[in-house]
Amino acid sequence: MSHNPAHAEGCFVPVPPPGSRGIDEILAEARSRLRRLDPEQAHLAYRQGALLVDIRPAAQRAAHGAVPGSLAIERNVLEWRLDPRCPARLPQAAGYDLPVVVLCQEGYTSSLAAAALQEIGLHRATDVVGGFAAWRIAGLPTLGPTPPLRSPSVASPVTAGRAHR
Repeated sequence: MSHNPAHAEGCFVPVPPPGSRGIDEILAEARSRLRRLDPEQAHLAYRQGALLVDIRPAAQRAAHGAVPGSLAIERNVLEWRLDPRCPARLPQAAGYDLPVVVLCQEGYTSSLAAAALQEIGLHRATDVVGGFAAWRIAGLPTLGPTPPLRSPSVASPVTAGRAHR
């Protein structure tokens, strides 16, 4: 039986279309344009006036916590909210010289997002190496995580049988 390079350990691996790039290539190209910041540098940039933008979904921020003072703009609307020429922009998007530091959970999506912000003209956009996880590990300020909501129909063993006051 001959070995087919399109099969890897029993799984079919499609041949990519001509001209396409894999996500690893896209990520490397995006990062080649950024001056990425470690968490301490990002914290300093924020304290010096950079806009710290958390692009994680609300559920992820609730589960893991958030950075106090960061601006939550989910990834799916980021460019519209920060493009100074867009009618849907936020008031903070007043010009193209705005220093923006993008934060995601682990520092991958934020690299792609910061590169996209550079493409719309925000030339000072960058991201945090390691994302929120690295920020928390560095001992920098965080809020949360938000405890999950308890179902009112399920009483904890400590409060079961007690009347609500």
